[in-house]
Amino acid sequence: MSIAPVRRIVVTVAVLAVVACSSTTSDLSPAAEQRFAAEGIVRRGDDLDFRYTRNAGGRDSRWENRRASIIVTQKSVLIHKSEKIGLEITPATRRYVDVARDGNRVRIRAGSGRSQEVWSFEPESDAAGWTDAIRAVARASRSTANR
Repeated sequence: MSIAPVRRIVVTVAVLAVVACSSTTSDLSPAAEQRFAAEGIVRRGDDLDFRYTRNAGGRDSRWENRRASIIVTQKSVLIHKSEKIGLEITPATRRYVDVARDGNRVRIRAGSGRSQEVWSFEPESDAAGWTDAIRAVARASRSTANR
């Protein structure tokens, strides 16, 4: 094999790696963007590092770091990786939802028992403001935390 084909392969792999690494998690459909704009976007964080924990505090608790984006409106919260939804809180949400802050980290706890999941992240600034905005959405939902 001569040097030219090897060089082409190396360049192709490098370009693909750059394209894959530079992708964003904030892409949404025009309809979703329109919906959130109509609800009044209060906070938005793109391409943040979340710690996702399943069955927090349980014997088989598991966690992983996930790159995702978050949108907080006056009516809903959406944690997503482009069109893939990680967590959504709306006025119709019925499962338990709790929001807490620990220093600069915001924790959103949803569900209970083995189905419980926690999404936590550190916003670039104003963790208290993020917590208040998310908590307002959770309190307006049909979550069992409000009963």
